[in-house]
Amino acid sequence: MRTDSSPGSLPAREHLPAGDAGTPVLDVVIPVYNEEKDLQPCVLRLHQHLKNTFPYAFRITIADNASIDTTPQVASRLEAELAEVRSFRLEQKGRGRALRTVWSASDAPILAYMDVDLSTDLNALLPLVAPLISGHSDLAIGSRLSRSSRVVRGAKREFISRTYNLILRGSLQARFSDAQCGFKAIRRDVAQVLLPLVEDTGWFFDTEMLVLAERAGLRIHEVPVDWVDDPDSTVHIVKTATDDLKGVWRVGKALAGGSLPLDRLARPFGDDPRDREIQDVPKGLARQLVGFCVVGGLSTLFYLLLYTVFRQFSGSQIANALALLVSAIANTAANRRLTFGVRGRGDAVKHQAQGLVVFGIGLILTSGSLAALNAASSDPGHSTELAVLIAANLAATVLRFLLFRAWVFPDRRDDDRPSTVVASYTPAPNTPPSPSYRTAPHNPYDSTQFRAGEAADRSWRDATLQLQPLRPTDTDPRDRR
Repeated sequence: MRTDSSPGSLPAREHLPAGDAGTPVLDVVIPVYNEEKDLQPCVLRLHQHLKNTFPYAFRITIADNASIDTTPQVASRLEAELAEVRSFRLEQKGRGRALRTVWSASDAPILAYMDVDLSTDLNALLPLVAPLISGHSDLAIGSRLSRSSRVVRGAKREFISRTYNLILRGSLQARFSDAQCGFKAIRRDVAQVLLPLVEDTGWFFDTEMLVLAERAGLRIHEVPVDWVDDPDSTVHIVKTATDDLKGVWRVGKALAGGSLPLDRLARPFGDDPRDREIQDVPKGLARQLVGFCVVGGLSTLFYLLLYTVFRQFSGSQIANALALLVSAIANTAANRRLTFGVRGRGDAVKHQAQGLVVFGIGLILTSGSLAALNAASSDPGHSTELAVLIAANLAATVLRFLLFRAWVFPDRRDDDRPSTVVASYTPAPNTPPSPSYRTAPHNPYDSTQFRAGEAADRSWRDATLQLQPLRPTDTDPRDRR
């Protein structure tokens, strides 16, 4: 899996403000391969729909995946005729490669893509991108498997789609409903950090991107869509399914091994409005308390069960020590991953060793409580022992949380992390515009120009986005409204 360097943790989501800048708010990418027949009707229909319904400036980018028919000529003609259309030529096939290349170089704050066959009803486009513009969500996907979706397709494709999503749920614990619908959008600041982690360059690109985003805790918005199957689709179902299963195995292995730096995609504490209502609380404390309490409750039940089992063949002190040791190891591992968000195997042994020190303190508290009980009563009942142990464990739990937070899993992110710059889109006063879309003559066959655009695009991070809504006076001679 890719472990390229990235800008760092994401800033809090904010509504993209409206203003007077000329940067397109939305960049819709249409990846194509040998689509000389369908490309022009698709672009014209999408262009007209956006002109009529989308309230901000937009761009349509045709990403040609090494077509060998007249698709490049059709794309160039559309670019010449429509001011909002751009075309780009890749010399290698792969939908994922095309999306990563174009999205990485785009200056639009909202990036989307759709299939050239326009199987998805375009009325879902504005609901798809609206949650990203508002700052509510990080990614958005169209879903053909929602109960309110209306889908027309054959039984074979329906079976394959549902089976694939069941595999994702069972193997990768995916909660999104439709991984492969060709209708998705992402915020540009999220894409800058997420895309370097996505390895696939083909059809599995969508799934890998969504799985990593979901595991990192990003918010994925789903839009029910009306979808009509394209009978002339050129997708090779068997090969695509095989590649997807290989991708599932690769991503699952990487996630299990903790080799993906998903903490780069973490949103800061306070991004959730509920967090902002909590005053004078140290950063991350509320969520850590909730996670620690859940883990602690389950650990206590596990400890009491073990104590009851061990008590059948040993004394109370030995049973208590064994039950506390086993449950402490499990408790440290669970809190490490779930409460304090530490992934991977790095320092795992050290953390367990520190956890055993904390365990020793808990053992002293609980053993001392049992010793005091035995001193007060020569033959205490089992229920009395459990009650005393529960009280002692509550005291040990409070101390365990404080030690975990301050000593075992201290939050060093603020000290180690470089300062994060909010992704931005309007050039600073002395910053030249991006050559990929603005000043340089556009050549859809010149990949070096596009790579230069990627480098120049980084200079856009130091300014504030201003969006441009369309007004009734903003007319175009080609628009018949």
